[in-house]
Amino acid sequence: MLIVLTQRKKLMLRQFLCALSIVIFLSPVFFFTGCPQPVTSPPGPSAVSSYTMSSSVSARPTHNLHEWHAFRGADGNSMSTDTGLLTQWPESGPRLLWQVNFIGYGYSGVSVSGDRIFINGNVTRDGQELTMVFCLDRDGNLIWEQDNGPAHADTRRYPGTRGTPTIDGDFVYDISPFGQITCFSAETGEIIWSRNNIWNRPIGAELIIAEYNAPMPHWFLGHAVVVDGDYVITPVGGPRTMAIAMNKRTGATVWEAAPAAGGAPTTYTTPYIFEFEGTRVVVVMSNVTVEGLELATGRTLFSIPWRNARSVHCTMPIYHNGHLFLSTGYVGGTSRLFRLAKNADGTIAATEMWVDTHLNNHHGGVVLVGDYVYGTDHDGTWHSINFMTGEIGFSSRAAGKGSVTYADGLLYGLTESDRTVLLIKPEPTEFVLISRFDMPNEVVGPSWAHPVVIGSRMYLRHGQYLYCYDVGAE
Repeated sequence: MLIVLTQRKKLMLRQFLCALSIVIFLSPVFFFTGCPQPVTSPPGPSAVSSYTMSSSVSARPTHNLHEWHAFRGADGNSMSTDTGLLTQWPESGPRLLWQVNFIGYGYSGVSVSGDRIFINGNVTRDGQELTMVFCLDRDGNLIWEQDNGPAHADTRRYPGTRGTPTIDGDFVYDISPFGQITCFSAETGEIIWSRNNIWNRPIGAELIIAEYNAPMPHWFLGHAVVVDGDYVITPVGGPRTMAIAMNKRTGATVWEAAPAAGGAPTTYTTPYIFEFEGTRVVVVMSNVTVEGLELATGRTLFSIPWRNARSVHCTMPIYHNGHLFLSTGYVGGTSRLFRLAKNADGTIAATEMWVDTHLNNHHGGVVLVGDYVYGTDHDGTWHSINFMTGEIGFSSRAAGKGSVTYADGLLYGLTESDRTVLLIKPEPTEFVLISRFDMPNEVVGPSWAHPVVIGSRMYLRHGQYLYCYDVGAE
């Protein structure tokens, strides 16, 4: 079902007011007075008593007024542009600015635009379990909430949200674990369009067959959608198509890619976009292949066999200097590097350069710093690996398995099983742990949300809690 709400005059007014607020926010008066932003108190059931905040928190001026619009950042490489950050933390960790626990349970992270933070989680409203998208201000106060369909609440399959909301200008795009894709007004939370006709989905004991007849992955959908130009792109899988591009303003399908070999279902990896010799390429994964598609048309440019014992892939690739790095976990999982070359017809040949069996990353992601890729293997060992040669620089069990991001010359890690936050110096041949601390509040379940460092703040999500830490140097 595709719903389109056309309210152009209201949208134009909201866009004007949003632009006016940005001008005011960026004015010299704001920067030099450090005026705190206004707090919008949520009405009715949104005024949740479980909200907590550190005292005297304000939106202090910072030179790191950057954006984090999507899962793993704008280019998918989890590399923050922040500078001037702490190079070491106190024993108890950096200053906790605020924490909230009204966002519901989930494994998704935050996206950030200016003074607004977007996140989602499982909540119950009027007896219904819903996937809820939240918009917060910089002090953690709720601006709006809007549901994106039923919640995944099956306790046998890690209930909670997965995909991080994606910001594009005045709009926010969210995909629920059941495959409902919705475009919201970033200003008000109003639904602009929504569709849920792609994946077959359970409704109670009944399986609803969708228009695309795309099979639902065992752990439900784990990816975020990506926005590029006028397109919203999502992997699909199954007999009809491997991926589709939608018009970001209406949700209508623009193109459908050819299905993967054998009509393979999608897996859990967020699409990854890069440019190669003048062609914008979007990489999506089935449970047995890596598919490189021409972003403008959906034409298949390359298809790489990609397997492990569980046919589960979560880690986004890394493109660098004509090469594509891949990693996947479980038994049989590997890291591999492929050299790309254009064919005469515009398709791309992918030639395997090396294979490594040590760094089989599960879902915490990897980052490329200099010549080396850093991350954990499926069993929790931290590794560095030379991007071009596949040579292991170090292997260390000094910290647990988890996710990783990069900012201002350092790695920020979050372990999945013991709530430990890590500050690591990316040395190619030695695991150098600078600082560590534990997040407060024990929560049942793992910490799978990737940390986000932007605007001199570090955002950490664990279960129903979202923490905001000040990591800017004084």
